[in-house]
Amino acid sequence: MVKTLALGQLLSLLICGTAVSSQYLAMKFHVNTPMLQSFINYCLLFLTYTTSLAFRKDGDNLLRILKRKWWKYILLGVADVEANYAIVKAYQYTTLTSVQLLDCFGIPVLMALSWFILHARYRLIHFIAVAVCLLGVGTMVGADILAGREEGEGIAVVVGDILVLVGASLYAISNVSEEYIVKNLSRLEFLGMVGLFGTIISGLQLGIVEHKDIANIQWNWKIALLFVAFALCMFALYSFMPLVIKVTSATSVNLGILTADLYSLFFGLFLFGYKFSALYIVSFVIITVGFIMYCSTPTHNADALSSSLPLATSTGFDNLAMKIEENRLDAAAISPVQHNENQAAGTPVTKPPVV
Repeated sequence: MVKTLALGQLLSLLICGTAVSSQYLAMKFHVNTPMLQSFINYCLLFLTYTTSLAFRKDGDNLLRILKRKWWKYILLGVADVEANYAIVKAYQYTTLTSVQLLDCFGIPVLMALSWFILHARYRLIHFIAVAVCLLGVGTMVGADILAGREEGEGIAVVVGDILVLVGASLYAISNVSEEYIVKNLSRLEFLGMVGLFGTIISGLQLGIVEHKDIANIQWNWKIALLFVAFALCMFALYSFMPLVIKVTSATSVNLGILTADLYSLFFGLFLFGYKFSALYIVSFVIITVGFIMYCSTPTHNADALSSSLPLATSTGFDNLAMKIEENRLDAAAISPVQHNENQAAGTPVTKPPVV
């Protein structure tokens, strides 16, 4: 339990690093290039994992995977790239409060996809735990309202809210796919293929929608350092998340990283002059309690449950079946006395049939 909690908070800190560096670029240097930042991350994934996958010898290499599943990984790449872009883009249209609230829409979508695709089966405590975590998010939003951080509403709130919902749903698709690939295939295959198609898709989109914004950047060492910090945090997040998902699940990971906004707030107290509220501490405690509740009881797989069901239902009849079989064999067997009589009479002895 402690290990799972620690792993989840480590992911939250990495997400906090991406959020703080991106927000610092936007607020201090007026640089809004989410696709360029994602493109750098995908290039790092490509150089590290796609090249390793190309020279892989102990399993399917890059060419074999592309021949059989290229179109599946194109869809995964589109979902992953557009999820990152939609969430960051939404901040230009809607409020921080709306993003925090609507981003939680991805958790029920993720649970539904896990139910149908991964055949995960949840218990009542899992649904209660998710409700507790969402209560913690609501507390955090309430603290934002009291602290005045909900100000600065965008010019098209509906567009921003739709972008958040789309981004949350795409994140759910990406996370479920990641869990399936990591647990059934390999971590290297997932990261290598995401690095390949993420680089291609984000590069094309970068040239279409952000070429003017990139040309207007007044480069200096501080901006370059912030880009490096964002890329390293995102690269570490992508590299480490499959390891956490493999030992837990995509749903538990998404519940654990709900605290990322709180870590970003704590950094914002010093960097951006945010106002502190005791409700933030309460929110952190509530989310942590909900996360512990969820992880306290493992989910079940429907396939494993159905395969063990006949064994469980037949346990009560095992003794009866064994007795019937023993009686049948005894009836078919020849006693030693009859065996001697048959030998004396010259009658051949017939053995009971082998079942």
